[in-house]
Amino acid sequence: MSKKLDNEGLREVWDRYAPRYDRDIGFFERIQFSGGREWVCPQATGDVLEVAIGTGLNLPHYPADVRLTGLDLSPAMLGIARTRAAELGREVELHEGDAQALPFPDESFDTAVCTLGLCGVPDERAAIAEMHRVLRPGGKLLLLDHVGSHHRLVHFVQSLLERLSVRMCGDYQTRRPLPLVEQAGFVVQRQERLKLGMVERVAAVKA
Repeated sequence: MSKKLDNEGLREVWDRYAPRYDRDIGFFERIQFSGGREWVCPQATGDVLEVAIGTGLNLPHYPADVRLTGLDLSPAMLGIARTRAAELGREVELHEGDAQALPFPDESFDTAVCTLGLCGVPDERAAIAEMHRVLRPGGKLLLLDHVGSHHRLVHFVQSLLERLSVRMCGDYQTRRPLPLVEQAGFVVQRQERLKLGMVERVAAVKA
């Protein structure tokens, strides 16, 4: 079992990585996650919370009329997101915080978004439960992430890679958030699995 990074360790990792994150993720955006942000963000409505907002790569894709709040563990990532928002002329309230213990009251938001974030949260079940808590009844949950493939050979390779990626940056390769979303009390409305089962998009509502 790979050693798990705690929040302090993860914050240090992502603070160091922040300056080159956009450049490095660009390759995977084209090859693996193409169209994912464009699928997720236009579905957001009302008061929107983006969990693990990172450097703010989703900001250009949201509808103009939503009210955005973003949260991330890394101050350095948030600094880049703040600059991006200013360049876009986009208002967004940014908070440093933990996805597993969101610093917001119950039923505060109409939409919760998390793209490429649940793979890096130590306890993804807790993060999903927190998003359920802060959503209003009928609120939307919108997810994009890399997940464990249903193809056995691909899943085996992912599990080998996971031994290294968890230790280096807390990034899990074989998780599958969808069952946890349903267990948390969400009703799944749309779901797509792509790229040999390694990428999943989910749109659900709080019942």
